[in-house]
Formats: sequence, C-alpha cells, structure tokens
Amino acid sequence: MNTAVRASKGLKLTDILVTIVISVVFGLVYKIWGPAYDLMKPFGLHAEQLMYGMWFMAGTFAYLIIRKPGVAILAEVAAATVSAFLGSEWGMSTLYYGLLQGLGAELFFAAFLYRNANLGVASLAAAGAAVTSLILDFSYGYIDQLSTWNYVLYIGFRMIGSIVIAGVFAFYLAKALEVTGVTRSLRPATEQDYKGLD
Repeated sequence: MNTAVRASKGLKLTDILVTIVISVVFGLVYKIWGPAYDLMKPFGLHAEQLMYGMWFMAGTFAYLIIRKPGVAILAEVAAATVSAFLGSEWGMSTLYYGLLQGLGAELFFAAFLYRNANLGVASLAAAGAAVTSLILDFSYGYIDQLSTWNYVLYIGFRMIGSIVIAGVFAFYLAKALEVTGVTRSLRPATEQDYKGLD
C-alpha cells in the first residue's frame, strides 16, 4: 500500500516532459523579461525589484500544474538553462539562480507535504524563491554595500513582486488552465483539487 502511494508521488515521464515544456516557455519569457526589468531601473529606489518575481514563476506554476515533488526545482533549472542558452545577460550564473530559486520554492511545497496548491502556499513558495535569490545576490556582491534603507526597499520590493507575480499570478493562471480542462490528462482533477484552488 505504501509503495503505491510513493509510486503515484514520483515523477512520470509525462510529468517531466510537461515540466520541460513549461520551462521552455518560461525560459523564453525570462530572456524577454531581462530588458523589461532594465527599463524599470531609471525609476530608481529599486523599482525593478517589483518585476523580479517573473523569474520564479516557472517553479511555482509548474508545481501548481503537476503537484509532485521535485517539479519546482526541475522547472526553474530547465527554464534557467533555456534562458542561459539564449544568451542571458547574466550568463552561467543564471543556472545557479535557477537551482536555488527552485529549491527555495520546493522547500515550501515540501513543508505542506505536497498536498496543498492554494494561493497561500504558492505565495510562500514565491517568497522562498525570493529569499534564496537574495542569498546569491549577496554572495555575488550585488547588494553587500547597500545602506539599511536601501536593503529594506530592495528586499521588500523583491518580496512583493515575487508574491504578486510568482505567487498570485501563477496561482490564477494555473486555476484558469485547470478550468479549461487542458490539464485533465496530466492529473485528473478531483473535487478536493477544486476546493484547494479556492
């Protein structure tokens, strides 16, 4: 009995392929998002951080569709790989960010034992991805010289943008996809699934 439960939790080839397809789409979006992010820099006060959450969306969105362990990490790493392959301005460090961001999101999905796919969990996962990205920002020296008020703005705006884009937007996008029935062949929706989306 326990083995059957574990087997159903594991990723199947279909899950992996769908996650990769989602990641390719988001990898393209990530590449396009870079210049849009740069357009916000002239506004100052770290306004560009409000847009940073898009780079966490592959992990949260893929998990909301597949709902299995490892999906958030796989999606973020694959999307980062596509973005780097397309010539991301951040080069190979994009892969490190993808890995840590996926891990940050995955930790929150795991904390809820992969049983919840509601707005709160998606938002927490987005915040987790933001925190792990900040760790890399600090280790690369991007933010180690900021004054306290600048840290507050930088971190605050990144968290807000992450929750809004990779949490709230990803959740409602997944919910809209569920309603169309497109995901039925991946994971047949049950009454409990629909309640989890409310």
